Amino acid sequence: MPALLQHVRASTENLSPGYFSMVMATGILSLAAHMLHVPVLPVALLVLNWCLFVVIGVLALAHLYWHPRRVLDDLFNHLNAPGFFTFVAACSVLGSQSLLIGGSLRVAAALGIIGLLAWVAFTYTIFTVLTVKQDKPELARGINGGWLLAVVATQSMAVLAALIAPEVAQPLRLELNFFALSMWLWGGMLYIWMMSLIFYRYTFFSFSPADLSPPYWINMGAMAISTLAGSLLILNTPHAPFLHSMLPFIKGFTVFYWATGTWWIPMLVVLAIWRHGVRRFPFSYDPMYWGAVFPLGMYAASTLRMMQAMELGFLHPLPQVMFGVALTAWVLLFSGQLRALHRQWRTAGAG
Repeated sequence: MPALLQHVRASTENLSPGYFSMVMATGILSLAAHMLHVPVLPVALLVLNWCLFVVIGVLALAHLYWHPRRVLDDLFNHLNAPGFFTFVAACSVLGSQSLLIGGSLRVAAALGIIGLLAWVAFTYTIFTVLTVKQDKPELARGINGGWLLAVVATQSMAVLAALIAPEVAQPLRLELNFFALSMWLWGGMLYIWMMSLIFYRYTFFSFSPADLSPPYWINMGAMAISTLAGSLLILNTPHAPFLHSMLPFIKGFTVFYWATGTWWIPMLVVLAIWRHGVRRFPFSYDPMYWGAVFPLGMYAASTLRMMQAMELGFLHPLPQVMFGVALTAWVLLFSGQLRALHRQWRTAGAG
């Protein structure tokens, strides 16, 4: 047992703060399958996602206990710090699953409160630290698509609040809708700020295949979850009169977010072909690829909800295709994760 404990301790030393993206990816696939009326899969992924959430949460706490210095280093690192926001989004996605598939309002609300507290803590800690630290990297080495996890976390809070709002009585229903609207607007503003810097880095600095890390898919995922939040606000209009007065604005920005996310898909595919096909960058399992599965599933779910909110039935084939792509990517990555764990334990056993 001491040897096993020592192995677990060593394996948590390099635990990425973005590992909760696995929960995000699994959760959104479950929700998309639920919306597409796929049998069995939504419930199976809900059960699996709770297991993943608990296991990764325990490992994260162990990492904090055994390696507090590494946690502080990540918190002060421009590239690693945004990964902490995956915990917020994981709480929101799991809460949405628990509400829509599990039928538990209390669990969804509890996860929403935990996620909100984490959002406040991470938002004002990370951005304060990155602002006041003296030793800062150049833009080309200090920013990537992972920064947009802050947007995803913000919009995830809007999504969960908008889902819970119809399930509670007034005046809390009105307050939750206002909270969802405020988070939706802030998330959109944050995307504009960050995307301007990321696009500037794209086009005016040298770009190597190694720079095109999987979190760049969050460029699209942040817009997809913004579309989902906007669509839910449109559907909640009958419950909140102030939303009705803003309906044209909300509809316009929801389509704006969806169109921006759609534009990113071919661009990211072309860049991936350039990375692996033209420049021959090796393709191997990396936990950060979960940050690419989540946007694919989120695009399918957000398009489905936008179709419902705005009666855009002609888009029906699109979410089905994207769900198939996301499910395939999830299966490949989950298999890669299991193989990586198997290799680790074999190495530990041999040792």
